[in-house]
Order: sequence, then structure tokens, then C-alpha cells
Amino acid sequence: MAVTVKSATIIGLDVFEINIEVDTVNSIPQVAIIGLPDTAISEAKERLRLAIKNSSLSFPQTKIVINLAPADIKKEGSGYDLAMAVGILLKENIIKDFNKNEIAFIGELSLDGSLRAVNGILPIICGLSNLGIKKVIIPHENLKEASFIDDIETLGAQNLSQVVSYLNGDSDLKTMKQNVEDFLNKNNNYEIDFSNVKGQLIAKRALEIAAAGAHNVLMSGSPGAGKTMLSKAFMSILPPLTKQEAIELTKIYSISGLLDRSKPLITNRPFRSPHHSASAVGIIGGGSNPKPGEITLAHRGVLFLDELVEFPRKTLEVLRQPLEDNVITISRAQTSIQYPANFILVGAMNPCPCGFLGDNKKQCTCSEYQINRYRSRLSGPLLDRIDIQIKVQRLSEDELLNNDQTAENSETIRKRVIKARKIQQQRYKNEGILTNSELNSKLIKKYCKIDETSKQFLKNAINNFNLSARAFDRILKISRTIADLEEKENIETSHIAQALQLRSF
Repeated sequence: MAVTVKSATIIGLDVFEINIEVDTVNSIPQVAIIGLPDTAISEAKERLRLAIKNSSLSFPQTKIVINLAPADIKKEGSGYDLAMAVGILLKENIIKDFNKNEIAFIGELSLDGSLRAVNGILPIICGLSNLGIKKVIIPHENLKEASFIDDIETLGAQNLSQVVSYLNGDSDLKTMKQNVEDFLNKNNNYEIDFSNVKGQLIAKRALEIAAAGAHNVLMSGSPGAGKTMLSKAFMSILPPLTKQEAIELTKIYSISGLLDRSKPLITNRPFRSPHHSASAVGIIGGGSNPKPGEITLAHRGVLFLDELVEFPRKTLEVLRQPLEDNVITISRAQTSIQYPANFILVGAMNPCPCGFLGDNKKQCTCSEYQINRYRSRLSGPLLDRIDIQIKVQRLSEDELLNNDQTAENSETIRKRVIKARKIQQQRYKNEGILTNSELNSKLIKKYCKIDETSKQFLKNAINNFNLSARAFDRILKISRTIADLEEKENIETSHIAQALQLRSF
């Protein structure tokens, strides 16, 4: 009679329970693994044989058939090794019978029987918890990463022998529990503080508004004006991660194999800055086994595209849907995977090929044709999705030489941003969103009400600037954020005027 041991697989961020079914057949000794395994699983035959042998346990001298059910889900990776080994030893009565419906096994086996860490442990354990599993036995190296989940018991083992001893009731396995807040409360040190940025008061104000409402930003200016420095300093005024956001980010980095084992929790908002030679797949994700791209790795953080117009137009155009929906759906012939992509886009570009169009010191040498061709790399629909579009001017001699120590630092600005975010969280607690940038048309009508004077002002702006319906909505969102920063309940005409100035590109 076949025995069944539980494991799990992860597709995107969704977890599926996998039943490892093991049975033996009186035939030539061999191991057959079926159920759509990939190469890494098929190669487990020799790992299983030697890991069991080198753990001083007997390997069956008969044909072993291992089925990974359900058979219509493609299985990938080496995380099934431990479950298959437990199934074989259970079938041979080396392991006593246990409650197989409550314990799952995840881990890769070495030839000497030790357990190696695998990727994706955190999302897998969260998923198993929702599927009713009570305990999960994992490699000891993954234990820190799994210690942040409260409603499931995670046990770490260093080798197969420890797992066998635990299941037979001869010893215990190590467990660990850690509090997410203990990691999030630590002070973060940022490379660049806003007090280090000279001048650029308009740009600083724009970035404060962007941080408060999670709005996308595009900065245009001559080389050396400070666009890149402002973008890096932007991270220092963003609010700290919440527990939910930290767990969400850690899941993404875990399945991507980018999680530091010594620091098992992502505690800072990500800042992703891909080179302009990055492909569309690199930006949005994909591959035969679709993996997260830069927009997902920037989730709840910043995607900084320096020299924006140098990116291929095709690469930029794939950002249009994620900027609108905050998710990316990657469709393949056999599967469709959805990854979160709720990021703040910060772009920096020169106004023309030579970089000095509109500069107050140096003359532009570009022809009108060159300028139009250069700017046409950014499509109108993409620009329409960028809330704040500002020009960054070159600093004057006085600003460069000024060592003013009274400039606002990032901590002061961050306090205002956090206060504005708390206002938004309270306002939208029943709407399923966190910031003003996530408002849809229905919610804009509900939360962005304006008086008759403001309506007339906006009407004139629509006529003068030929604003699209999307641009109109985004101006109202920015106005709502400015009102929140000033702790005003209603949007005023002055707030709308500021919002219009922030789309001066």
C-alpha cells in the first residue's frame, strides 16, 4: 500500500499542496519519479539513494515509484527531496507512522544526508498555514526566514537523521519565533539626506508630495542639476514599512532567490535602478518559469529609471498597464501568473540630446527635429500616467557655494509624510487601498470633492492645457495629497493650483 507525505510548490506567489505518494514494486532496483517533475527533481534519484545510505539507513533494494500529485501541476526545484526521503523511509517502516495530514516537509538533500536551504520558504509556509498544515520541517538554514509566521510551527533540521529521530519520537527539532516589529523599529541609515541637497526647493517639495501620496515623478533638467541625487535622497523621506508590507516584500525576494540568509526580513523599502539596456522581460518579469521583474522587486518602494528616454520604447511601454493597475500579469501557454507591482516610478531625463534646452547658463545646440525626435521616445499615454512632471534647473553660483545648515533634513520631512499617510490610511480603511495614488474614478468622486470656485478654476485649466480625463483625475489625486500634508479636510483652489504647477513638463 502506498504512503503519502505532504510537501508544497509555489507558482508565482500562490502555494499548492503537493502529495508525495511512494510505493514499491518487485522489480529491478531503481527509482521512478512521475508527476511532471523537472530536471532538478528527476536528478533527486541519486541524491535520495546516497543521502539515505550516508545517514546509516537502509535503502530499499527494489523498484520505488514516487508520484508527485496532482500530476497536472509542473513541479520545479529541489525542495521535494526531504519529503521523498521521508516517504521512502516511511514505506520501509524505518520511520514510525505519524499524522501525515498535519506535517509537511520542504528541503534539498546533500549526498551526506544534510539539508540545504531552498528559495521561497516564507511564501510556502504562509500558504501551508492557510491549507491547514500544523507543522513544517525545513532546513535549519531557512529557520530564521520562517520564524515570522505565527500560526504554524516551523521546525529546523540540519540533516535527515535528525528528521528521522524526531518523527520516531527520540528527539526534538529546533524552532524559532521572531517579532517583525523588532526588526522594523531599528533606525535606517540613508546614503543621502535631503539636507545634503543644495537648493532645488521646488523639486524637494514635489518629492515630498510624491512620498506622501505615492505619486509617480518625472524630473527633466540639464546634466548635473541634481536629478539623480534627489532621486536617491527620496528614499530617506518615505515612511517605514509596515509588518504586512515587510512580509509581502520578503515573500517576493525569497522566491527570487535574492534574500540574504543572515537578514531574513526585508526591512527597508526597495530602491531598484536598472540600467537603460534592460529588456522588457527584465523590467516586468517573465521567462519559461516566470520570475518577478524589476517592477515587482520595487513593490512598495521606488523604481528609478535614470536617463529615461535612453530605455527602448518597447521597454517603457510595458510599464503603462502596471502603472495603472499596480499588478503585472505574465501569461504563458501553460500558466498565467500575477505579481504585485505597486511601486513609485521616479524618472530622470535630459530635456534634449545635448541636455541644455532651457538651461540658464549654456546654449542648446539641438535642432527642433532632434528635440522632437528625442522627446517622442516618451509616448503621450505613458506621460499621462506620471502624476508629477517637473523641470530641475541648474544651481546658481550662490546656491553651490551656500553651506546653509538650516536646510530641512529628511527626518523632518518624513514626519510630515508619515502624518499624511496616516490620514490616508484612516480615510481608506474600508476601501482596500493605502494612498491617494490608488484612487479609482469612483473613489475620486467620493473623496476628492471640490467647491464651485475650484470647479471653475479646473475648467479653465482643462481648456488651457488640453487635459485628458486621466490627467484630470491625477490632478485631483495630487490636490488631495497636498491637502493631506496641510491637514485640510477639503481640497481648496490653492491645492489645485499647486497640483497644476507640478505637471509643468
